[in-house]
Amino acid sequence: MAASFPTTLQQAVRDYGSKICAFQPNARLFLLHIVISGAAMGVFRLLFNFFVLSLGYNEALLGNLVTVSSLMALLAALPLGYLADLLGRKRSLLAATFIEALAILLMVAYPSAAMFLAMSALSGLGQSLAGVTMAPFLMENSSEQERTYLFSISSGLQMTMASVGNWVGGYLPSWLAIPLRTAPTDASAYGAALLIISAGLLFSLLPLGAVRTRPVVRSQRALFAPLATFRQQPALLVRLIAPMLITSIGAGLIMPFMNVFYRQVYGQSDPVIGALFAWGSLWMGIGLLLAPPLADRWGKMNLVIGSQALSIPFLVLMGFAPHFWISAVAYYIRLALMNMSSPVYQTFVMERVEPTARATVSSLVNMAWNFGWAFSPTLSGWLQVRYGFAPPFIGTILLYSLAIALYWLFFGGHSERQGLVMGSSTPPTDSPM
Repeated sequence: MAASFPTTLQQAVRDYGSKICAFQPNARLFLLHIVISGAAMGVFRLLFNFFVLSLGYNEALLGNLVTVSSLMALLAALPLGYLADLLGRKRSLLAATFIEALAILLMVAYPSAAMFLAMSALSGLGQSLAGVTMAPFLMENSSEQERTYLFSISSGLQMTMASVGNWVGGYLPSWLAIPLRTAPTDASAYGAALLIISAGLLFSLLPLGAVRTRPVVRSQRALFAPLATFRQQPALLVRLIAPMLITSIGAGLIMPFMNVFYRQVYGQSDPVIGALFAWGSLWMGIGLLLAPPLADRWGKMNLVIGSQALSIPFLVLMGFAPHFWISAVAYYIRLALMNMSSPVYQTFVMERVEPTARATVSSLVNMAWNFGWAFSPTLSGWLQVRYGFAPPFIGTILLYSLAIALYWLFFGGHSERQGLVMGSSTPPTDSPM
């Protein structure tokens, strides 16, 4: 048995490599776009708050900017999903990236509270348009053979390049401060770094511009085509979206506050918490890379249900462990288990939706996920002030458990060969999300 393990591992690596080699040209171009834009946005997310604070504004404005961006993304997701169907995937991705680059450029060029709020709203639109377009694009530029791998690797690349962007962003203001003859913490150094980020996003348009679009027949652009899915299969859409909505409400209760949790409950310093989160990104990446072969072996929904169910005991340990090191280990394992199922489930959803309605349904999925993150933190903050972290953790555990039960009720024992939703003219597929 021991002698056969290297052979089995070698075969698994070969199989994994063959799936990556099967990526279509459009998919490869999109992954190149992800590499460039992911790194740029990683720098932006690290430095933008510092830029705003360096101008004399306070944390209250930062909170308002996050709220404006998130609410705009939530409210605009459904109409933008419909717009993405009309524009086509390539134009939608180009427009989304250009909007985000323009928003950053204008915030640096005209720094004021009003401009920050307006451009945060515009950036939310761009992020929402990209979010509702990505899954349908990947679906339409992959086959059953490699689809799960493409979804998972695109998510993993985005996260990995964001980490690279975070690292580069930590040094970029210091590098730019030298020719600018200013301090690294000065607004001009941060502003120059953000201008480079805006240029980087515009540069990421080049691989998107090389994407070859397929001709779309008139019937696929029919005005009410997405509504046919709601009319034909309303129960299916509820089953696909409801568990994710419940999960998002649970996640919003505790996940935005994990840095505060480790400082207040376990008394850890900022460097320790920063290192914990950095290694957490590595564990999340490992989970994303392991997801495709596991989904091939066990089935998509079996992986989604199993990985999320296994994460619950570690969530309990994370919130109620007597020692920090136990909570930290549980944090890593829970992060890998819970997040590895996300691209797998995304593929599963897309395969069961009419091609004309994919962006619309993708927007509903994004709305469901953003809902909890937009509203649950307010409730969690109120609970933390009065009762500490125990009630939010208990709420998250219960909501996650309910979502897993719904996945099992709706899709437990689901056959991977049930294909698309009823009435689709597209042949059934076996790919998951």
